[in-house]
Amino acid sequence: MVNQIEDETITESCGNVFADLGFEDADEMLAKSSLAIMIRDIIKRRGLTQAAAAKLLDTHQTQVSRLKTGKGVDSISLDLLMHWLTKLDRNVTVSVKRKPKSQNEGRIQVAV
Repeated sequence: MVNQIEDETITESCGNVFADLGFEDADEMLAKSSLAIMIRDIIKRRGLTQAAAAKLLDTHQTQVSRLKTGKGVDSISLDLLMHWLTKLDRNVTVSVKRKPKSQNEGRIQVAV
């Protein structure tokens, strides 16, 4: 849906900013960013430094910095993000189901 408001065009999002921007792997990018945001928020709520978070997650401080800034999150695997969530006392459930006939191909979604 496109609305015209005083010389500005506003296009309604499909719900995935990465798809709106035309990225081919938009579903995976949205899933990764959702998990990364959750991890970042847990680290922040716990008041952990990057060094303390890295030790807890058994990773390098560089990886924690990527979570904080959002830069380079695309290079972190979904598997690793889910593993980190378990280290932060979260359960992660993966559900696989048949896609609707109206949908062209399968997709990845994260519900938090």
